[in-house]
Amino acid sequence: MDMRTDSFNDIPLPSFDHLRHMTSSLGLWEHARYTTPRSDHGYCTDDNARALLVISRQPEPTADLIELGRIYMNFVQAASLSVGGFHNRRRADGSWADAIGSDDSQGRAIWALGVAARLGPEEWVRDAARELFDAQDLVSDSPRANAYAVLGAAEVLGALPDHLRAQESIASWVRHLRIGDNPSWPWPESRLAYDNARIPGALIAAGTCLGDQDMVSNGIRLLDWLVSTETRDGHFSFAPASGWALGEPRPGFDQQPLEATAFADACVRAWEVTGDEAWIGLVLAAARWLMGDNDVGAILYDAETGGGFDGLTPTGVNLNQGAESTLAALSTLQTAAKVRAESGITAL
Repeated sequence: MDMRTDSFNDIPLPSFDHLRHMTSSLGLWEHARYTTPRSDHGYCTDDNARALLVISRQPEPTADLIELGRIYMNFVQAASLSVGGFHNRRRADGSWADAIGSDDSQGRAIWALGVAARLGPEEWVRDAARELFDAQDLVSDSPRANAYAVLGAAEVLGALPDHLRAQESIASWVRHLRIGDNPSWPWPESRLAYDNARIPGALIAAGTCLGDQDMVSNGIRLLDWLVSTETRDGHFSFAPASGWALGEPRPGFDQQPLEATAFADACVRAWEVTGDEAWIGLVLAAARWLMGDNDVGAILYDAETGGGFDGLTPTGVNLNQGAESTLAALSTLQTAAKVRAESGITAL
């Protein structure tokens, strides 16, 4: 689990300027051409849910960030279906382009609702998020969709430990997460795909909530293996967007910023349950990946705009600053700031 780290001092605090620029009165645009929102691509619940999560996590949000939180909460509410579940694809005119969204979008919406129920910037947001969370019943075999939903239920239980719906849901959803018996490939799939660290992070979260130490230990073991697998020359080297399996060449491209934020979140959980400061070093390593400590030496966070670049390529970065990458960068920087504040550690 060793990785080259040094200091939090050169990790910037998140700037929300580009997020504001990418947000209309209806919601967060999905794509950008460089820094310009591409309204022709419309919106998605995936991104607006992630934006609600990021705003909810921001300590002492300013008035304009609270207003953004209202927009994203309204979007998720508008996406909800009377029978449970959510639309995902939304056109620029506000009409919905699908009957129901992907399993991942369902899980991400549930996750965001859990975070907003616990940390939302206004009381009505917290109340609305809890009510909408209670109306959901994810049915999916997808490890990631279930991992996202587990993380949401864990947040609800963090605020309301006796919340029966969240207790029952987390026990149901975590059954879809497992760890293999092969020590050289304990991953629950035949190849790494995307947002990988969410799976061990959800195992740690569920085990903590359920009082299941074996589950926590399995999550830590899987995360430790994933760190080792996605480390190269002392820095993170993530599986590319196309995925990766044993025997395939590394490094692979395009690497995505959402991998950095997934690792940062999972490593915080590992630190919280173990007290091992090595996990703090890995949070720092995830943030430093954004700041150039990666396979190319390219910076993926635009400190001038507050935008995140859409992937690490063999020659640098994809210069577009879309919603997913921007939110991933902001979330990673939020997590680094949280760990620095709570641990009191500035250098390792």
